[in-house]
Amino acid sequence: MAILEALDRTTPISGSSNVVSPENFIKCLNKFYSHWKEHVSDHWGSSSAIAVATPPPSDDIRYRKSLALSMWFFGREFADTIIVFLSSQIHVLSGQDGCDLLQHLKTPVSEAVGLDIVLHNLEKADNGSHSMDQILNSVFAQYESNSLIMGHIGREKPEGKVLEEWSQKLHASKLKLYDVSGGISELFSVKDANEIMYVKKAAYLTASAMRKFVVPKLENIVMGEKKVPHSKLMDLTEKIILSPTKIDVKLKAENVDICYPPIFQSGGKYDLRPGALSNDDDLYYDSGSLIVCAMGAKYSGYCSNVARTFLIDCSIEKCNAYKVLLKAHDAAIAALTPGGRASMSYQAAVDAVRGEAPDLLPFLTKSGGTGIGIEFRETWLSLNEKNDLTLKEGMLFNVSLGFQNILVKSSDDKIKEFSLWLADTVLIGKEKPEVLTALISKGEDDAFYSFDEEKIGSPSSKPAPKTEQMAPLKVNPVLKSDMMLSLKDNLRSSSRAPKEDLRKQLQSEILHKRTNETAMRSDGMNNNILEGHGQFRAMGELVAYKNVSEFPRVNRLEIQVDKQNEAILLPIYGFMVPFHVCTVKKAEIRGDSKRSVYVSITFNVPNTVPSLQDSGLQANISSVFLKAATFLSRDRRHAEEVVQLMKILQKGVLERAKRASLVTQEKLQLHDGLTRDRIQLLDLWIRPSLPGRGRKVPGTLVAHVNGFQYSVSKSEKVDIMFGNIKHAFYQPAERDMITLLHFHLYNEIMVGSKKTRDVQFYIEVMDGVDSVGLKRRSAWDPDEIEEEQRERARRREINRQFELFVRRIDSIWSKPRFNQLALQFETPVQKLGFNGVHGRTTCFIAPSSCCLVQLIETPFLVTSLREVDIVCLERVVFGQKSFDMVFVFQDYTRDVVRIEAIPMADVDKIKDWLNDCSLKYYESKLNLNWRKVLKTMINDPDSEANDRWEFLNPDASDSDSGSSETEDDQYEPSDMETGSESDDDGSDNESVVNSGEDDGGSDEDDGGESWDEMERKARDADAEMGSESDSEDERQRRREKAKAKSVHRHPSEPSCKVSPQKRRRLN
Repeated sequence: MAILEALDRTTPISGSSNVVSPENFIKCLNKFYSHWKEHVSDHWGSSSAIAVATPPPSDDIRYRKSLALSMWFFGREFADTIIVFLSSQIHVLSGQDGCDLLQHLKTPVSEAVGLDIVLHNLEKADNGSHSMDQILNSVFAQYESNSLIMGHIGREKPEGKVLEEWSQKLHASKLKLYDVSGGISELFSVKDANEIMYVKKAAYLTASAMRKFVVPKLENIVMGEKKVPHSKLMDLTEKIILSPTKIDVKLKAENVDICYPPIFQSGGKYDLRPGALSNDDDLYYDSGSLIVCAMGAKYSGYCSNVARTFLIDCSIEKCNAYKVLLKAHDAAIAALTPGGRASMSYQAAVDAVRGEAPDLLPFLTKSGGTGIGIEFRETWLSLNEKNDLTLKEGMLFNVSLGFQNILVKSSDDKIKEFSLWLADTVLIGKEKPEVLTALISKGEDDAFYSFDEEKIGSPSSKPAPKTEQMAPLKVNPVLKSDMMLSLKDNLRSSSRAPKEDLRKQLQSEILHKRTNETAMRSDGMNNNILEGHGQFRAMGELVAYKNVSEFPRVNRLEIQVDKQNEAILLPIYGFMVPFHVCTVKKAEIRGDSKRSVYVSITFNVPNTVPSLQDSGLQANISSVFLKAATFLSRDRRHAEEVVQLMKILQKGVLERAKRASLVTQEKLQLHDGLTRDRIQLLDLWIRPSLPGRGRKVPGTLVAHVNGFQYSVSKSEKVDIMFGNIKHAFYQPAERDMITLLHFHLYNEIMVGSKKTRDVQFYIEVMDGVDSVGLKRRSAWDPDEIEEEQRERARRREINRQFELFVRRIDSIWSKPRFNQLALQFETPVQKLGFNGVHGRTTCFIAPSSCCLVQLIETPFLVTSLREVDIVCLERVVFGQKSFDMVFVFQDYTRDVVRIEAIPMADVDKIKDWLNDCSLKYYESKLNLNWRKVLKTMINDPDSEANDRWEFLNPDASDSDSGSSETEDDQYEPSDMETGSESDDDGSDNESVVNSGEDDGGSDEDDGGESWDEMERKARDADAEMGSESDSEDERQRRREKAKAKSVHRHPSEPSCKVSPQKRRRLN
């Protein structure tokens, strides 16, 4: 934790800052020139000048001493740059951006070190030939000797036209060239306190990623027997490293990078090199397999590395090989002490292998690792048997050992060849080495997994781990205690059974708890909770003319529209009859003739869905209503004008009706302070959008005393009272391109001409569409890189402004005067989100602390969990790719909320989330007709809450089979809805079930028949039909006799419904 505590005290040398630190540059210059002068003949080849040329940018991860030196000096990589160090001058040939960044260093460097920085601007279309000649002339002018030695990095092949031109100039000059790669490596070998701190941070991030993400991820894959490719694991791990906060590592993402793509190998294909790639094969974890993982992270340009091997139910031979490698690795680390030789570390590892298992020595890697720091591989510090370099305090090493391609007897090609790999980042201290990646354990207890408990406990397999040792990473608080007790219990037999049993137990507790809550909650209280604040305004009664005097005088019998009284006048039987526009459901013109057309007017009548609500429909339901009227008009223009006027009047009345149905809000109290003291956000867009200027011009959201006000102009304003806010959400731009604030209200308000309960304010962090030119552009084009950096900076700045606004509003809402509102901004949890279909579009839905929301696509989804009664997971059937989720509210008059086509892979995650929210859920194999279900619930309010939803329980006992049949008749799937309606329509017809009943059953007892009665009827029917040996004539006589008896017994009742009688009657 000391690393994290030091984060705020240490400023990285690279990252978000675009300015080169003068202090760091001067410190590095002093160290560089001191080392050059002190070891000029040993490591620098008596060179008088040193030239460093950095290559152009590339999309590959590469390590070059020129780039490392640039990072060391400036805290960033200067691409396509040439730097020449002289005794009194430093010449820099770079682009305009590079020169601008170095311009401010001239004065402090001259005063502190006495060196002059000479900048040479490199134009984009120029190869810098003229500036190179000037630099070489300065070198010859400063040193009069004819045998000048120019130090350069000879192992780096020149790339690009600038470096190729520079290489030609050097080789064509009279300068003697000397490769100073060794001097630079020696310069980097011992790290100062800041560099050690950067490596410690990088190592902490690497070990945390392995411990908190990789190991739990692998265990989850093995436990769930999932098929995941190595390449996908590589991508997921890389994203975790680049986003440290996801694993609770408090490092800034802009200072973090990967050293190489993370490596995952299994299934007999192993390559123990950091340059190896993870293939597309699925992770192989059958019995006897091994999984090799390696990864490295950078912090401020400084590297770290770790590698681990996990053995799954392996043989004694493989387990013993791992133990030998573990001892060799520990021995190599222990040999890294000040004053020792680099070769001693690898020799210690060889001795350990030779002493434990000499037959494994040929498979040991030829090196024990290399130095690490600003370069991932400092080959100057290689840990091999030939390197006699003296070790010093402050050196850092990547101690990497492994056994490569060991063969064992097996019929399975994927386990007969295996490799083992261990690597750690190690710092040489004063007394003993310090393992910086010790956070992730490499011990036997944490590396061995087993499927077979009996094998573990048998005396013949002592090297295999014990059962209680199958809990990897005991120091890791993220893992559950029962995560890996025995893979046999968790994987092979019933891996899902224990977890499902735990879910059922939690659901039983939730049901008991919610039953008690429902018993305590009255209907009136529930309504008060769910309704908002304020009073509704009733729209006045729709009356066209209050008395006859207001009726206009009409000279012609034709359809007319009275705008003032919102009425239409229709000529009916020679009289003009007035109708209010609200009584009209639809008006249209029929016919294509130019001379005459028909005007068809349809009116609102009871038991239909009216286009405009008229309270008189239900009040006068016993009256006679006119349903439709059609008029012939010989003036088509007049007919079209009349229909158009009716529609305009209806629109105006509808608008007034909307406003009349709104709840009266309190008056907004404006902030009296200065503008600079206001809590506000600028340049926001609103959804639903405002008409007019509001569609094209962003506005400002200001927090006032008791509410918000969004304004575009003086006339276009939207007020949102704090008391009307039900839920408030803040969603930063992570998955999407907008950062937003969303308010879900108790009561609807008018936004422009729209009545809405959801109001959203957002700002786009980047353009949704980029223009694509005809010319193909490189991904590493400096302009492209600069544009991406600007977009990331804009995203961070916008999110920062929104977060500041949200914090200030939350502080206001926490004051005593707003305690009763219980308001606080919620942020959707993206990790718990899932894809689904809502509102006919596929969208990403995520839960917050109190709701399930989807705030990007319209229509928005805001489901308040405190109003939900149950959740039903429909179409949860083995083999299905997706399922549906239905939310049923405590108010059964509300429609259910349905989310469809959720991937089946998310079902376990959703169940766990529902348990965490204390929501009772049921599973169904079919889609239910929820309108009928809720209608039955409303009609049966006395049913107990415990038994109300038991028909959805798949584990209901067989003792309730009788009641379940009745419930099945009531609750039919949605795909049977048509069938159920047809059954209701044909209820007057006699059903097939009743066709075998006795004729007299209707007037007598309506109860069910006894077994004796049904047995007697069966005997009578058999007697009537006769035996198989009877002739057809005998059977016919028995039928006639039975018919005569039936008519004699019940002369007033219809004949018995026996199928032969039906056929004879039809003939």
